Amino acid sequence: MTAKAQQITLSDLNRLSAPEFTQALSGIFENTSWIPEQVYQNRPFTSVDHLHEAMVALVEKADSDAKLALICEHPELAGRAAVRGELTPESTAEQAGAGLDACTQEEFDTLTVLNQTYREKFGFPFILAVRGHNRASVIAEFRRRSRLTPEQEMFESLRQIYKIARFRLDDLIVE
Repeated sequence: MTAKAQQITLSDLNRLSAPEFTQALSGIFENTSWIPEQVYQNRPFTSVDHLHEAMVALVEKADSDAKLALICEHPELAGRAAVRGELTPESTAEQAGAGLDACTQEEFDTLTVLNQTYREKFGFPFILAVRGHNRASVIAEFRRRSRLTPEQEMFESLRQIYKIARFRLDDLIVE
């Protein structure tokens, strides 16, 4: 379940100007405009797979500082930004789809501690493509991944970001 963004066909996306293209894809990687800005030159895209692969390849080629900045753009799950209503429409809908907007006080307290402990260990927010998850599975995944090394978790966070991006592309683009 995600926010219903204005859908666009792939052929229409390919015809957009650079600023329009960047704006259309601005929510795919959580307000990170450098990805659609740079991938624009690879048009025309023949499929959503082609576009997603180009975006992922661009991130993979980026230096570690750019990757860390991308990870840090993502909000904590059921964190302060969610409570204050400051999430992107995509993140709001995704977290609601996993029931994170309906946490019991105990679940919210658990997630608050997990977010804090995780951020202290890794230096960035916990990222999970929550589609298909519920509150219990999110908490279980939090606990499992908190045992990873920083290198393993950086890799896993990026993998989750790529999944989130694919879900968002599938919601946005009609072929």
